[in-house]
Amino acid sequence: MHHVSIRTANIHHAIAFYEQLGFTVCDRFTTGYTLACWMEGLDSRIELIQIPQPKPAPDAFADEHYVGYYHLSFDLTEVTPDLHGWLESLKARIAIVSDLQPLKILLEPTQQQIGDRILEVAFIADADGLPLELIRFLSKLGNS
Repeated sequence: MHHVSIRTANIHHAIAFYEQLGFTVCDRFTTGYTLACWMEGLDSRIELIQIPQPKPAPDAFADEHYVGYYHLSFDLTEVTPDLHGWLESLKARIAIVSDLQPLKILLEPTQQQIGDRILEVAFIADADGLPLELIRFLSKLGNS
């Protein structure tokens, strides 16, 4: 996948938020009538597009009847040995950015089995309230 595009109500707030996750702006540009940029980080590329006269996004995390893209997922296995500590650090980094709301944690880190793998999973909301999943691969069943 080349990139994921995210529509945002305020590109400056979105950039500030994703910078705290470890992304950096690669290119700034306009798409017709609005501001946009590409950011890279966490082995991913995202495109942010500011939307004039934005409407609130649907609550994809809490609405069990919502149909559509659900969330982006970032693998932090190589980034941190402790997802809970990483989230606390992120919370502190976001708190010092004056334009950003406090970090909203949708699901605290919890272990989940998917197939033969044990993962640590957490969900947070980005600057526009869109759900982001943070995962760490802990082990494979049958391996010590």
